[in-house]
Amino acid sequence: MTMKKTLTIAGTDTSGGAGIQADLKTFQEHGTYGMTALTVVVTMDPDNNWSHGVYSLPIDVLKAQLKTALSTGIDAIKTGMLSTEEVIETAGEAIAESGLDHVVIDPVMVCKGEDEVLNPGTVDAMVEFLLPKAEIVTPNLFEAGQLAGMKTPSTIEQMKSVAEKIHSLGARNVVIKGGKQLQHDKAADLFYDGKTFTLLEAEKTETHYNHGAGCTFAAAITANLANGLNVREAVIEAKKFVTAAIANGWKLNEYVGPVMHGAAKRVGTQEITATEI
Repeated sequence: MTMKKTLTIAGTDTSGGAGIQADLKTFQEHGTYGMTALTVVVTMDPDNNWSHGVYSLPIDVLKAQLKTALSTGIDAIKTGMLSTEEVIETAGEAIAESGLDHVVIDPVMVCKGEDEVLNPGTVDAMVEFLLPKAEIVTPNLFEAGQLAGMKTPSTIEQMKSVAEKIHSLGARNVVIKGGKQLQHDKAADLFYDGKTFTLLEAEKTETHYNHGAGCTFAAAITANLANGLNVREAVIEAKKFVTAAIANGWKLNEYVGPVMHGAAKRVGTQEITATEI
């Protein structure tokens, strides 16, 4: 049996809900063989309100991991937490050398529960080294505003303007994740292929257990692309997958609750609508 091979260049979430752990669980749920190139180790301190520690790996260790994984013939690749400009440039060079078309850039800029960009210089580096290589980029509202150099969007119309700007910077497709801050009655994401906007909507789930949702969504897109779906189909199916994962999120401890990565198979996917606007 031949399996499609998916690679995530990202950080490790010691609590298991996001980062490479979320990516690998999602890859597995989609029947792909997941590999990792680790950039940082992220820890959480239970004695200090679950505050995050971010520990970067040496750049030569990252390069060695990338050489190992890419030598196997990767079908699709995604990025997650890339903590420095050097890490971003290294990832961009490896992606370019791989010649891969299926490249998903998830522009992680903060740890869950934190509210400042890990390293402000990384935004410019992402625009320079990653966006031109992206088959699709998957920012949340805050990340979309940062990439576009515009204020954080809060309405669908603002999301459209930001998506157009990000597309102009080189990404072939853009999907902006609406999240709870969006002024909309549904859980909405906006997909833009350079010509057409598609609004993806699902019923909102009132939950605090959504840790890892963004990583899971991007990883699902990556696996769907590896499995042969076109970009629009990959995004729609990923939306169904992550909506089910959020709806079945669970409490890990008093600080955090992750999404249920296996919910789509165990419980079933959620209904969503995809409307051109």
